[in-house]
Amino acid sequence: MHNTRYTETFMQDFLALTHIQNARQRIAPCVRRTPLTPSATLSERLKTNVYVKLELFQKTGSFKVRGAFNKALSLTPEERAKGIVAVSGGNHAQAVAYVARTLGLRALILMPENTPKNYVEATRGYGAEVKFASDVKSAFDQVAEHESQGWAYIHPFDDPLVMAGQGTIGLEILEDVPQATDIIISIGGGGLISGIATAVKTLKPTVRIWGVETEGADCMAKSLAEGKVVTLDAITSIARTLGAPAPSERTLKVAQELLESVTVVPDQEALRALRFILERLKILTEPAASCTLAAADRLADRFSPERHLVLVLCGGNMSVDDLIRLTATQSQ
Repeated sequence: MHNTRYTETFMQDFLALTHIQNARQRIAPCVRRTPLTPSATLSERLKTNVYVKLELFQKTGSFKVRGAFNKALSLTPEERAKGIVAVSGGNHAQAVAYVARTLGLRALILMPENTPKNYVEATRGYGAEVKFASDVKSAFDQVAEHESQGWAYIHPFDDPLVMAGQGTIGLEILEDVPQATDIIISIGGGGLISGIATAVKTLKPTVRIWGVETEGADCMAKSLAEGKVVTLDAITSIARTLGAPAPSERTLKVAQELLESVTVVPDQEALRALRFILERLKILTEPAASCTLAAADRLADRFSPERHLVLVLCGGNMSVDDLIRLTATQSQ
């Protein structure tokens, strides 16, 4: 796509810099400002100046609490009364459960039956009720029933308040690395990249935003290719936390307007990158985060010694059992 059409006049009617700045004030007492550090190892590997935004050190192990807090804190007391409901087999589940516990609310999480055990246990550990569905589609289909009972729904990505919360990462990136020229961000449904891209491109339009997905969880790349929302028949990637079956009209619009491209990498490349990051940076990510390095490898000719590249390591909720199993599979 290599989009160069961005101008300062572009502004989504549903998401603007002021929304993200307001979100930052709202959620500041509840979230961590995560570290952003240069990496000599990755800079040497990619022949450019590389920095890692360590969002996996966020509360609950991923960026998701930013958007969940911004949504929950924006609800009226009447809307909060019954509790909050969410659909997730991954990081959003833990985030909503943690937000509910922090704010003294009830939480109900609708999860696909194949959700990894560590996600289920962590979500219940925060006090949320878990209800299983046969798959993610049927979980989403149940939301309307719970909303009719008074539950307040926190969508994993297709909500301007959720996107604005995730966009606060973009504000932190530009404050910590004002010289940033490129940012690589993974895409599930597109809420994270929509928020960050809106914040960054509004404040510094010359920054290039690069998206990445894994094969089998590449709904945004397919949607961009078709020029309309495409729904995947199934999520087959090991990067479960990228497992949105489709982007939304809103996140697709942002991707069309603000992204340079979306790189799709095989699971094996994401796993090799995960292993490299663990061995050299001493950080255990999940494939949904390590795929940013896999994409950077594929995009290496787009960078140069004069550029400043930020990789957003968005989550680290991988169990040791999964790490052993996946790396063993990779080495076979």
